[in-house]
Amino acid sequence: MSNAWNKMEIIRHKDRPTVLDYIPAIFTDFYEMHGDRYYGDDAAIMAGIAHLKGTPVTVIAEVKGRNFEENQKSNFAMPHPEGYRKALRLAKQAAKFGRPVICFVDTPGAYCGVEAEERGQGEAIARNLYELITLPTPIITVVLGEGGSGGALALSICDELAMLENAVYSVISPRGAASILWKDPTREQDAAEALKITADDLKMLDVADTVISEPVGGAHNNPVQMAENLQEYLIGAVKKLSQVPIEKLLANRYNKFRKVGDVSE
Repeated sequence: MSNAWNKMEIIRHKDRPTVLDYIPAIFTDFYEMHGDRYYGDDAAIMAGIAHLKGTPVTVIAEVKGRNFEENQKSNFAMPHPEGYRKALRLAKQAAKFGRPVICFVDTPGAYCGVEAEERGQGEAIARNLYELITLPTPIITVVLGEGGSGGALALSICDELAMLENAVYSVISPRGAASILWKDPTREQDAAEALKITADDLKMLDVADTVISEPVGGAHNNPVQMAENLQEYLIGAVKKLSQVPIEKLLANRYNKFRKVGDVSE
């Protein structure tokens, strides 16, 4: 079994913690806000304000359920356009009031149903990319498990991208890649290895900035320790980025994404 596929199995473990576990463990005074002010609310993205050890922050998170009922409510963490528009609304509010933005990514991808396309799924994702690259406040994104395609990227334009040790981040699922490359979806393990989607791979490629250690065997083996590791990282990242002048912060953010994909021979 490939290293990448082993990580895929860990992040799909039924007991792996989700933002529904992490938010109350990491933050205090979390107050959820709803709606995009255009169409409605989307339970696949949870957003609100909170305190991180006394520092006011805005939290935006893709929601994977811990059971079938929660997954039904959150559409199995596949956001609709109104979810991304809600996220952008809260991000702009954070910039207005000088709050850092903390995003949690955990999605197989944006919802691709007819109704999502009718309401402008592509535009909603593209608008987030366009707006977040110049948002005048620190943005930190943490990939908790699956970081799938544009559904993940819409919350990943940031100053620092962190990944949990077993998380993956990719333009397409291994099964989808195997279907396209080899016309054989059963070769998804080969595709997972070829895509270089693990946290270690992406740190080496300068896509991810930080890899956050998980308890031995995965976060599900010790959720309390995992939440403590996450909180420690976030406190340090918020403190560090909040000290950077906004002009320099935005220049660094722009250059970070301009460098993605550069190859030296």
